[in-house]
Amino acid sequence: MCRWSHGGPGSGGSAAHRARIDPSTQLAVTFDQRGCGRSRPLVTEAPDILDTNTTAAQLGDIEAIRHRLGIERWLVTGGSWGSTLALSYAQAHPERVTGVALVAVTTTSTAKVAWITEAMGRIFPEEWQRYAEAVPRRRGERVVDAYARALRDPDPRVRAGAAAAWGRWEDVHVSLEPGWRPDPRWQDPAVRDVLAMLITHYWSHAGFGGDGLLSRMDRLAGIPGVLIHGRRDISGPLVVAWDLHRAWPGSELIVLDERHGGPRAMAELTTAVARLTR
Repeated sequence: MCRWSHGGPGSGGSAAHRARIDPSTQLAVTFDQRGCGRSRPLVTEAPDILDTNTTAAQLGDIEAIRHRLGIERWLVTGGSWGSTLALSYAQAHPERVTGVALVAVTTTSTAKVAWITEAMGRIFPEEWQRYAEAVPRRRGERVVDAYARALRDPDPRVRAGAAAAWGRWEDVHVSLEPGWRPDPRWQDPAVRDVLAMLITHYWSHAGFGGDGLLSRMDRLAGIPGVLIHGRRDISGPLVVAWDLHRAWPGSELIVLDERHGGPRAMAELTTAVARLTR
């Protein structure tokens, strides 16, 4: 039994997630996190629901799914933001978890958010200036907070402009891989606006608990885990996965010469899921 958490926040589930398991021997439970994908209402349809869209609420959703399906214990897996949610669930309900397999590992901590939204401007200074100036900021306000506020503005033109600018920056910081192409999701307003609103909401709140994930790794003692990360993942520095691995006795860290969630990493995830569900 395998439970998959998608990235974003706001990416939604897909058939690709189910492809990570062998349907002849495994059952995958995938779901669209609240406010995105097939979940209704979408955050763009009812922005006020953002106030109740938190990591704690999502963990409650996951437990409700487990109860509904009559599942006693399961393997938890996820990528990017999904790894934050998977770790949060495993720490909250270790008695329900048989193992954890994560790819493109992140904790959505304040430091991680600062890296991707502020410090990375040292690598992409021109693009960062364009991104930082695309929305008005109050005195002392962080860029991510300004975007989160703009994406809840009552004026749809303000929201659309902020979402488009956020999408351009998201494309920039994953663009160093040879053969890179822009992510089509940022060209589709219906998808883009949901993604931008949820990402900035969660990032502006450090994932509603991301700062404490590392200090709670002792709760996973005795639970097997595999962490898969790309050394060339500029969006999510390898040190995040490294620190989690050091704090998690018995975990395995697989480092690949690859970008954020690259093809080899996804293949390693499929292998890890197969090993942990035997």
